[in-house]
Amino acid sequence: MKEFNGTIVDVRTRAEFSGGHVAQSVNIPLQEIMEHVEEIKQMKTPIIFCCASGGRSGQAAQYFKSLGVDCENGGGWMEVNHRFNS
Repeated sequence: MKEFNGTIVDVRTRAEFSGGHVAQSVNIPLQEIMEHVEEIKQMKTPIIFCCASGGRSGQAAQYFKSLGVDCENGGGWMEVNHRFNS
């Protein structure tokens, strides 16, 4: 794995996540993200959000950026996986 000292948060559903995900990523489905705001704010940054195609992770990244969190939309989880595990 390439050196990455932040956190990867996968916002897909638990079923999608169980079908494949980035090693060491954390699964917090987008529909539950508001229940985990403080937990996410405490995570090691930068935080990279990912999902299936980048839509849901874009929503999450936009929201957490508005809270001042160092984060980005990584797009689809397979792209993120390739980026850090190739």
